Amino acid sequence: MSIFETLESEVRSYSRGWPTVFDRAQGSWLYSEDGKPYLDFFAGAGALNYGHNNPVLKKALIDYISRDGVTHALDMFTVAKRDFLETLNDVVLKPRDMEYKVIFPGPGGANAVEAALKLARKVTGKESVINFTNAFHGMTLGALSVTGNSLKRGGAGVPLVHATPMPYDKYFDGAYPDFLYFERLLDDSGSGLNEPAAVIVETVQGEGGINAARLEWLKGLSDLCQRHGILLIVDDVQMGCGRTGPFFSFEEAGIKPDMICLSKSIGGYGLPLAITLVRPDLDVWAPGEHNGTFRGINPAFVTAAEALRTYWRDDELEKATKAKGERIAQTFTELVNQYPDTGLVAKGRGLARGLEFPSGEIAGKVCAAAFDRGLLMETSGPDGEVVKLLPALTTSDEEIEQGLSIIKESVEAVLAH
Repeated sequence: MSIFETLESEVRSYSRGWPTVFDRAQGSWLYSEDGKPYLDFFAGAGALNYGHNNPVLKKALIDYISRDGVTHALDMFTVAKRDFLETLNDVVLKPRDMEYKVIFPGPGGANAVEAALKLARKVTGKESVINFTNAFHGMTLGALSVTGNSLKRGGAGVPLVHATPMPYDKYFDGAYPDFLYFERLLDDSGSGLNEPAAVIVETVQGEGGINAARLEWLKGLSDLCQRHGILLIVDDVQMGCGRTGPFFSFEEAGIKPDMICLSKSIGGYGLPLAITLVRPDLDVWAPGEHNGTFRGINPAFVTAAEALRTYWRDDELEKATKAKGERIAQTFTELVNQYPDTGLVAKGRGLARGLEFPSGEIAGKVCAAAFDRGLLMETSGPDGEVVKLLPALTTSDEEIEQGLSIIKESVEAVLAH
């Protein structure tokens, strides 16, 4: 591994927790170059909801490349883009009575967020955006300004302005009514709060520690935004595409955001793709006002469309995701009860699950113990105190049980000392 130590930047992170060189991947498994299998409960930080090298998506991709289908096209019209847009409309938007225009902002989730923030400011003529405690929206400057983590914000090197944090759901452990502080500042002409263009929110904060907002909190936030004429942006980059069960993570709250940011698993295969969905009346861009060289990655359009056709024409994947998530929650609750003096907390929704430990040091040791036993999972939260699970939605029941067995062994090994 010396070449990585010699040439790759110190900014690398995941490789520090998983010190091996991976070579192959299939389904929910990664294999090191010496052939050791690792059960993957990380799934590319949620970019691989349908697993590694999904055979259905792989065939569509190989067929497209083999016939010399267009790879790079900026924002030109292509057969692959048309197929993706038609499939997105027919399979996702129309059945949910959703009407949005589709922006292709660039290849990653931060691009989708930047487009939403820019458009919200353009539409409203206002600069300020409301974000939430422990939010994560990306590493570019605009997305970073609405991110909560102090380490990540500190990397900006410039002041991060025009954003105001508000308490996320359960931030005060129910000591105050929802939105008491936010609403009071909005209504008080002496509060000093700049009139916001938009609110940006994750329904489940992934990097922030698997903090799942209650559905009634999300509905209350939507109602507040409507009352005050504030645009609502849902960042569904990590929690969308079925991670919590439904295709969009906010569906069960019965809300319809003004803008939706999608990336990670929207491409299906792990290829870079991001889209920002916006209400048609908000689509006021001048041609080229927001652009990028890699906003039309056609192989990703191919795998994205195939994933939607394969997995979202019925509710089978949604039901299976919820059932597997409940199975993980059951085991996490058992661990909480098994170690009552440790202060463990089970968290999450669907197949975004977390187990909170007293410190990042302990959570890190649990993840290291799991790696030694052949399981990949990461930590999240302000201090890395939450063991975070994002297994592929296609992970089998047997693989879920295998992973949970390793997690139990790892927790016991660490807490027994």
